[in-house]
Amino acid sequence: MTALLTLDHLGVRFQSADGAAHSDLVESVSFALQPGERLGIIGESGSGKSLTALAILGLLAHPLVAHGHALLTTPSGEVDVVTASQRRLDGVRGSVVSAVFQEPLASLDPLMRIGKQLAWPLSHHRGLRGDALRRAVLDALVDVQLTNPERIARSYIHEISGGQRQRVAIALALAAEPRLLIADEPTTALDVTVQAGVLELLQREVEERGMTLIFVSHDLPVVAGITDRVLVLRGGRQIELADTTTLLTAPAATYTQTLVAASRQLDAFLPTIEGAS
Repeated sequence: MTALLTLDHLGVRFQSADGAAHSDLVESVSFALQPGERLGIIGESGSGKSLTALAILGLLAHPLVAHGHALLTTPSGEVDVVTASQRRLDGVRGSVVSAVFQEPLASLDPLMRIGKQLAWPLSHHRGLRGDALRRAVLDALVDVQLTNPERIARSYIHEISGGQRQRVAIALALAAEPRLLIADEPTTALDVTVQAGVLELLQREVEERGMTLIFVSHDLPVVAGITDRVLVLRGGRQIELADTTTLLTAPAATYTQTLVAASRQLDAFLPTIEGAS
């Protein structure tokens, strides 16, 4: 089976205006992701998780530059995101790979009605127009379990709640039916109750659509519950890559052993707090 995504010594570094390269922030990350597979990327703050995700999407902003290879299999052939033109990336993002980020306020346009934001990928990638486009916008909102989709479509993002905004962000990411979804800390900015609903929604959508998933988080229990394999990063370096069960029961790296132990201690501690509240 052909991998949907292959990272070959992918790195991210600063590059000065004079072209001089500096030390890597992410160094030599390598893995292959098969269609339908679910990979977790975990590590502490500053480990390079989000930079790796942005490099895969071709969304690194100057002065950050990627090197190595991020090969994405598309219907028209293989694309190396690291070297692809902006025009090629515009054709791939949304339709082949898409993303849900931590803060929907930063990824949604505050000056555009929600329905119009959803209409763009449906029109650009799926060629929908007129009544078909309007129906698809409302269907996309219903799919992410938003009630009164007509009102939501007419709204601006400041007129809806944080949980509703994240559901809109998910609808936007899924609108063009991508094969790979990257979820980068998608529930961190939400309260605990809303987090659970959004995670359940993401899992359902991925399963029903048969999508490939990269789930980026610092929360090992959450990652463990929805992934087949886990990649551990620390200080921009790849520490360990293993199937989820092996990583939880027999982690090879000392750092991973520490993460697993800390997670177990937290799980044991939380019921005590909840019982005292």
